[in-house]
Amino acid sequence: MTLTELKYIVAVARERHFGRAAEACFVSQPTLSVAIRKLEEELGVVLFERGGAEVGITPIGLRIVSQAQKVLEESANLREIARQGHDPLEGPLRVGIIYTVGPYLLPYLVPEQIRHTPQMPLLLQENYTTRLLELLRQGEIDCAIVALPLPETGFAQCPLFDEPFFVALPHHHPWANEKQIDSRRLKDETMLLLGAGHCFRDQVLEVCPELSRFSASSEGIQRTFEGSSLETIRHMVAAGIGITVLPASALGVQGAESRLLKFVPFKPPVPDRRVVLVWRKSFPRLAAIEALTRSVRRCKLPGVSMLEEAVEAAA
Repeated sequence: MTLTELKYIVAVARERHFGRAAEACFVSQPTLSVAIRKLEEELGVVLFERGGAEVGITPIGLRIVSQAQKVLEESANLREIARQGHDPLEGPLRVGIIYTVGPYLLPYLVPEQIRHTPQMPLLLQENYTTRLLELLRQGEIDCAIVALPLPETGFAQCPLFDEPFFVALPHHHPWANEKQIDSRRLKDETMLLLGAGHCFRDQVLEVCPELSRFSASSEGIQRTFEGSSLETIRHMVAAGIGITVLPASALGVQGAESRLLKFVPFKPPVPDRRVVLVWRKSFPRLAAIEALTRSVRRCKLPGVSMLEEAVEAAA
């Protein structure tokens, strides 16, 4: 049994497909399949149900994959502990970040990090919250910048900032000159939303639950459209196709469409979100987490309230 074989079974469990798992591990599919067969023979159990369009995991396979994830995490920690013996800020920090925060925070964060801890380059990966938490659990990344609420994860976390939501309108919209907008009025408009999988979509639907009914019904398709990114949606709003809700950090992005948009605050209670940094409780480079947190809090993100809670070692 080798760490490489454990990495392969974790990848297959994640991808539910041998081909995609092989690509993720940068090996050929036959190489991966032979290694997994060898491990199954060594253990005397079948880990995966083969033959369907999607690979299934046997009950015993679930338990073994779960343990394999822990072994891989602990093996990664060995290297981190050795590095920490020299300097916990020396070497890359692998950071995940959600799609609706990355484009707005990273242009501020990366220069700050380079300025203050150039010896700790950030290896960045954008993805959905659920995927980032999975990668974090598997030790593929060291920490992640995500928005609350989170499922029960068992990770350590530290709050970074709060930001309110705004209604984004075409400049000619009847609401464009209003001081505040009641969230209940959104249900009467053509709303542009992010697609399923984005946590910000769920937060917007919490602001106006009626939109869930529209987006789930055949009639609602005429009233609710889905985009792949907030920037795509911004351009669609500027073109007059509909309206949307944006976090405050997204308002400062300058572009040709900016003069065609109006951003109006909500009436109290103003919906908002809290962005946090999460990491494995076993992650040994706490000083690196603290350095990243300080860099985020030095960022001059427009419209957000930076939080100053200290990073504490997990019990």
